[in-house]
Amino acid sequence: MTTTTEYSPNFSIPSIMAVIAGFTSLAAGAVVGLLLAILAIVSGTFGIILAFAPSRRGGVVSFVAIGLGILGILAALVKGVLWIF
Repeated sequence: MTTTTEYSPNFSIPSIMAVIAGFTSLAAGAVVGLLLAILAIVSGTFGIILAFAPSRRGGVVSFVAIGLGILGILAALVKGVLWIF
């Protein structure tokens, strides 16, 4: 007799970290915002890769974090240009 254990898929740490970095990159200054946006994109990429495992969730969350990272880069560039002028 075999027993199977049911488990619920959990969000991966990189996907959670990517969303937090993505949101904070929009509120931070130019340099810190740029670094957080890059962290959001890298962590989101790892989150997407980990989401292919059946025990992990977070693929859509990681895509959202990558989008927030791209917006964070744009916001950091605008803040940097406004800081120069």
